[in-house]
Amino acid sequence: MNRIYADHAATTPMLPEVTSVMIKVMEETYGNPSSIHQTGRAARKILDDARTLIADKLGVHFNEIHFTSGGTEADNLAIFGTVEAMKHKGNHIITTAVEHHAVLHPCEELERRGFDVTYLGVDENGRISIEEFKAALRDDTILVTVMFGNNETGTLQPISEIEQHLKSHQAAFHTDAVQAFGLMDLQVADLGIDLLSVSSHKINGPKGAGLLYIKNSTPHQPTVFGGEQERKKRAGTENLAAIAGFAEAVKYAFDHQEEKAKHLVKIKQTLLSELNDAGVQYEVNGSLEHALPHVINLSIPGAEVESLLINLDLEGIAASSGSACTAGSVEPSHVLSAMYGPESDKLFNSVRFSFGMNNTAEDAVTIAQSLKKMTARFSG
Repeated sequence: MNRIYADHAATTPMLPEVTSVMIKVMEETYGNPSSIHQTGRAARKILDDARTLIADKLGVHFNEIHFTSGGTEADNLAIFGTVEAMKHKGNHIITTAVEHHAVLHPCEELERRGFDVTYLGVDENGRISIEEFKAALRDDTILVTVMFGNNETGTLQPISEIEQHLKSHQAAFHTDAVQAFGLMDLQVADLGIDLLSVSSHKINGPKGAGLLYIKNSTPHQPTVFGGEQERKKRAGTENLAAIAGFAEAVKYAFDHQEEKAKHLVKIKQTLLSELNDAGVQYEVNGSLEHALPHVINLSIPGAEVESLLINLDLEGIAASSGSACTAGSVEPSHVLSAMYGPESDKLFNSVRFSFGMNNTAEDAVTIAQSLKKMTARFSG
């Protein structure tokens, strides 16, 4: 059976080029980048080259890139580090009800510490209202953290419009761009973002690497203490092999960004067209107009999500009910709950497909055919 992997929003297979770079570093460059001898300097060059490449792709300064262990740490470093540096100016934070838990849980922790957090609701497409955002913004707001594109539905938030309303405000603006990085135009300077989180394993790089962009003028305090690595923002010896692999994945992603995005959109369009032709009943959860190119979330009336995922897996198709970080949870999706309400059937009959470069339009045809067979059984 030829398996179809349609869960790239959870993680992606590593590129052969990435694996080769990592093996070479592990075999040949074992020095500590903080050591001043020749062996350490060889490691430092690899680290500096990776930072330079990524900064160039994002259109930012070399010293604004801070390597982390992944997206979760980058989100935590952004939120806690900024709040700690700005708490003397206020205690109000704005986020959304549909953020990844790497943002929601830090915000909930800050509430326990006495901070006031506003969780903006979303419409049925999963987008916030700019009017509601403007109404929530206060003189004592110190941080706004809104994800670029949603990991469960693919819906994009109005990042540029948010930034316009923050130009003359003290609040720092952070976005979790884990799903958008490498697929969307992310020239950070043009977007006006102060902090941006990225994860390597979402772009065919290794797990265990990520970054936080921090604009040089942004107030920020370290949250991990020890050595002076990453401009004193994130102590600890850098994961050199993973960072080298990350940089190689970034190079590939940006070199093929437009081509890849078009390819992924075509696969999504093929899936929807085939479902329509097959007469399968479904509804798209999220926006098709404001959407990541690779994510599509479908509600299948009459289905039960666990049974649906098991049957898809038996057909050789790997999909998801949403965030991989909560895949073992019995709790329904907080994203779909925010969009449709806690009583909606969509919380229990929705499946996410997320595609990558290895997927084809033929994969979409196969998925549609499998869903047709399954829905026929559900209705029978």
